[in-house]
Amino acid sequence: MIYFLSDAHLGSRVLTNSEEHQQKLVGLLRQMAEDAEEIYLLGDMFDFWYEYFCERHRWLDEQGQWHIPRGKKQYEPFVRTLRYLTDKGISVHYFTGNHDIWTFGDLERNTGITMHREPQAVTIQGKRVFMAHGDGLVPSDYMSKLPEEMKKRIRNFMHLRSFFHNPVPQFFYRLVPPILGDAFGYEWARRSRLKEIRRPFPYKGEDKEELVLWANEHSEYDLCVFGHRHIVLQLEREGMPKVVILGDFFKQFTYAQMINGNIEIKTY
Repeated sequence: MIYFLSDAHLGSRVLTNSEEHQQKLVGLLRQMAEDAEEIYLLGDMFDFWYEYFCERHRWLDEQGQWHIPRGKKQYEPFVRTLRYLTDKGISVHYFTGNHDIWTFGDLERNTGITMHREPQAVTIQGKRVFMAHGDGLVPSDYMSKLPEEMKKRIRNFMHLRSFFHNPVPQFFYRLVPPILGDAFGYEWARRSRLKEIRRPFPYKGEDKEELVLWANEHSEYDLCVFGHRHIVLQLEREGMPKVVILGDFFKQFTYAQMINGNIEIKTY
């Protein structure tokens, strides 16, 4: 069985019970471990994750035993579960999203997962599958059809995305003490979650949904799987890739499973 999951936003400051939320995710992953061949985590599993320079050597204690740095301690159940999965021989693929871009090797090295910082195209169960978190994928000629206000919002997002991916500000932010860096990061993420709750963006339809329009331009794939949008979508059209948007494990608790080349959204 192949599993796909995204957008858990662990540690979000808008959650009333972060521990319960994390334990629910751990429960699903351990359930997956019973028959999983591969698990694809398509981004934003954390609401904010940053690997600072001062934490690099704190994954080992004085006795050389593996443990989690103090600043990441809240994520211990999830991080240990990732290691449990890979120790069982399950391939776990982690795609960075727009809330957990800032992994620089620590999470990957200490859990055994495979980290992807770019979209990937692979063959799974005989299907040509394209996978990405979904942010930054804009169909060609899309902007020209939008009202000016929408163009401005998209341009602002893309500029911010470019800044977050720039290695220069990434380097200097890694020098910041975690207590300060995390305070800013979690507050920024909290506002993003609140904005989404107050003003949700439902499915726009086949002719307007950016990820669907992007997939329409790539008939070389049989299937496109995305996170990011926090909507559940399974769209199949003749001559076009099937589009699956995974929903989230934050409010909807959805994931997808694939067997014999057929993918289906499930609710946990």
